[in-house]
Parts: sequence; C-alpha cells; structure tokens
Amino acid sequence: MHEPKPRINLEDPEIMSLSEAAELWGKDDSYMRRTFDQFPVGTIKKFGKVWIVTREGMEARYGPAKNAKQ
Repeated sequence: MHEPKPRINLEDPEIMSLSEAAELWGKDDSYMRRTFDQFPVGTIKKFGKVWIVTREGMEARYGPAKNAKQ
C-alpha cells in the first residue's frame, strides 16, 4: 500500500512568490529567475508564469532576509 504524500500548506508563510521574496531580501527578481538553478533542489519552482520559493531556499542562497517581517 502506498503512503499518502504529505499535504503542502499554501498558507504557510515559509512559501512565497519570488517577487515577495525579492522584496524581503532586497534582491532583483529577474536576476533570481535567471539563477534559479543555484537554489537548493525543491526550494524553487515555476507554476505557469509565477515562481514560488521557500524561505529555506532564499536563506540558503542569500542568507537572512534584509526586510524581514516577523
């Protein structure tokens, strides 16, 4: 019997659009899109025209957020 996949909570603040992440980290989102292959596997993905990234991926790539809203 197959184990069910864990559910992903899309309301989780650890998951954000690339443009939101760019603002929090003070980065240019177009540069981030061009260098998506430098993020850890599974931390960034394109859905249609929208890029989604995790806080884990952003911190691995750029360190702590500059404009963190905690």
